[in-house]
Amino acid sequence: MDIFEKIAKHMGPLGQHQKWSHGYFSFPKLEGEIAPHMNFRGKEHLVWSLNNYLGLANHPEVREADQKGAADFGMAYPMGARMMSGNSKYHEQLESELAAFVGKPDAFLLNFGYQGMLSIIDCLVDRNDVIVYDGECHACIIDGLRLHVGKRFVYKHNDIESARKQLERATKLVETTGGGILVITEGVFGMSGAQGKIRDIIELKKDFNFRLLIDDAHGFGTMGKTGAGTHEEQDSIDGVDIYFATFAKSMAGIGAFVASTEEITNFLRYNMRSQTFAKALPMPMVIGLLKRLELLKNNPELRERLWNIATTLQKGLRDRGFDLGITDTMVTPVFLKGELQQATALTLDLRENYGIFCSIVIYPVIPKGLIELRLIPTAMHTLEDVQRTLEAFSEIADKLNRGHYNDNKFSAQ
Repeated sequence: MDIFEKIAKHMGPLGQHQKWSHGYFSFPKLEGEIAPHMNFRGKEHLVWSLNNYLGLANHPEVREADQKGAADFGMAYPMGARMMSGNSKYHEQLESELAAFVGKPDAFLLNFGYQGMLSIIDCLVDRNDVIVYDGECHACIIDGLRLHVGKRFVYKHNDIESARKQLERATKLVETTGGGILVITEGVFGMSGAQGKIRDIIELKKDFNFRLLIDDAHGFGTMGKTGAGTHEEQDSIDGVDIYFATFAKSMAGIGAFVASTEEITNFLRYNMRSQTFAKALPMPMVIGLLKRLELLKNNPELRERLWNIATTLQKGLRDRGFDLGITDTMVTPVFLKGELQQATALTLDLRENYGIFCSIVIYPVIPKGLIELRLIPTAMHTLEDVQRTLEAFSEIADKLNRGHYNDNKFSAQ
């Protein structure tokens, strides 16, 4: 069969919907300043879909730093990969400050979060090593696992007894291969909002020999007494062997970093192919990230505002009978019962008649028969935004229960 013919017949689980979903449910265009209120298809919407947790995307000091970085260095500087010709004192300064903030001896900047996590896994383990990972790990981790030529064992989401059983299997296997064990989990799971059970996993080190890697993309800047991350929140900084986070969430930027001991960080620095053969982070981004990190560390009120909005929103939803699953972080999933038809009509109603824009998640990301409306609170939202959302959600839930969305036809045209 011709490759193109095969693709035309099987566009993928999400791609099969592209003809009617494109531009509305998938690849929507939000326009205007990055803020809780933006324009969608020519109308102002209250937006709950941006991971701008601390509101730094349009902070005046951040905008000034970004502009100064671009004016002083241009978008091309530095030219080349870090190892060859793309290093600078500012890249190294950012690494040093990040390492100190998350409680590790050293850190290494990465061009992108997704690419970075995939490449970290590929770099750390070989065919003799075994990976044990949480069943709800992010797609970047799953793709990294696919590169691993050795064995991997999955444990049930946040189930420590399941993790123990998989560690027992892994331990028996490495006794024959001579390899080691790497456990991978997330600090905050982005879909459910649940914290990974980092402290409980670390306790397993008493019985098993393994190293722990956490992806804390959503936890960095939002969790912990100082915002250092979920490992700080759980008083587990020392037990996390390799800490990874992106700049795309609380830092409202591009890129990522990995932090560990000097030896392990240097190993990654000299062996991660995705960084060795890729251009360094542009200087304007690095200068802007230094300012973002400064604001994150020195302005705890931003994190306090985020949590005030998140807790008020979640309490209001629960008081109205909504199912928020197991979230214990600011990520706010709202689970409703329904199929694709109801999901599309409900979301259309929410956007067109209530002016509220949030992400909709359906099968295959979550089980069939469920609709997830995922809300991302930020420090820039207001209590008025929360009240408006609570009232709208009560009305759409009532409509869903009365079958209002069963026969609605959706058209994005």
